[in-house]
Amino acid sequence: MAKITFMGAGSTVFVRNIVGDCMLSPVLRDSHFALYDIDGRRLKESKLVAEALNAGVNSGRATISAHLGVANRQEALAGADYVINAIQVGGYEPSTVIDFEVPKKYGLRQTIGDTIGIGGIFRGLRTIPVMLDFAADMEAVCPNAWMLNYTNPMAIVTGAVLLGSRAKTVGLCHSVQVCAAHLLHRLGMLDGVGNLQWKIAGINHQAWLLEVRDGDKDLYPQVRQRAGEKNRQARLTGAPKHGDMVRMEVLRHFGYYVTESSEHTSEYMPYWINSRHPELVGEFNIPLDEYPRRCVDQIQRWNKQRDELLKSTRLGHEHSDEYAADIMQAMETGSAASIGGNVLNTGLITNLPAKAVVEVPCLVDANGVQGCYVGELPEQLAALNRTNINVQLLTVQAALEHNREAIYHAAMLDPHTAAELTLDQIRGLCDDLIEAHGDMLPKYQ
Repeated sequence: MAKITFMGAGSTVFVRNIVGDCMLSPVLRDSHFALYDIDGRRLKESKLVAEALNAGVNSGRATISAHLGVANRQEALAGADYVINAIQVGGYEPSTVIDFEVPKKYGLRQTIGDTIGIGGIFRGLRTIPVMLDFAADMEAVCPNAWMLNYTNPMAIVTGAVLLGSRAKTVGLCHSVQVCAAHLLHRLGMLDGVGNLQWKIAGINHQAWLLEVRDGDKDLYPQVRQRAGEKNRQARLTGAPKHGDMVRMEVLRHFGYYVTESSEHTSEYMPYWINSRHPELVGEFNIPLDEYPRRCVDQIQRWNKQRDELLKSTRLGHEHSDEYAADIMQAMETGSAASIGGNVLNTGLITNLPAKAVVEVPCLVDANGVQGCYVGELPEQLAALNRTNINVQLLTVQAALEHNREAIYHAAMLDPHTAAELTLDQIRGLCDDLIEAHGDMLPKYQ
């Protein structure tokens, strides 16, 4: 029987997906699910949902326990085989509000702010210390466990755990497994495809669809033609917009489609949210302040979903798109599974830095998660990745060394921030954000 510990178990709907997937697996359904959170009300609600799943799809086979607060964290982790991490340090209020409102005073606008950019940097800085505490506890009470990390900024926090601890860790995102089908659906090509195959590699939220095929047929020529025409029409004055305009324009100029959404992609580059060309925000349908707006909507929607879930003592479940249960099942049985995972670049992508966390095809079996060799990316894609990796590595350095200068350097090298602010302004913005976060951040030298 495996022990699966869920860190950040107050995320009730996400718990339902992962725990439900596990309970549908013959080799995981008898597991002990240890739920950990620092919010007692949300932890209690998640435990009720897990128990309803256990009754509804699992005939009560699983054991479910709840563990509240830092004092009980090691108890939750003790003897774990797998640790699912889904925390958000600081939440929407106050932290996300700070990440967006303080930069606005400098004229710096964002869409999501959870990966790089000034918002991603500070989200990483407040998350890494907590993640390293988790890793230290894992080393002490479950040294052989695998951490399956779902927390953003994915490359930054996964890299910090891999470089700053001995905890076995892989980062998991949703964008890889849905990328190719999403693109073909958007272009009206999916219904005619009988054997969809793809190859994706790069970094989290900026991995590249290197190949897309229907069996042996290369679909990219048709994809490029249709995407170019779709954006040409959408850019005409008064024409209806669509939600993928930035990604399709990146495809037109750089030759390949990127895994993460247009609202994300627009703030990873210097071209889109630019005060010298404010018309681009409307022309390419870029939703400024999207993440705070989404947080408010999600909180309301999640509360409604949670209330509906809590009405039942027996819940059904259909397998989600998440990789977690497939990974654990492969490790338990030794039967190989293939995923897209975030791992340290041990020569897997040869034209990206060795300390970078890369998103690549991975083999999973009884030996754990093993990244697969990709080789060189097309140089223009590797170059775009490196502009983001610069920010990621300096943010990790700042967190591991408590180095204030590295925070400044990370922000100064961020493509979007550097396109909008002077060096002195960037330094001042970082100082203001450090002050606004207060005790949510450690002290920097």
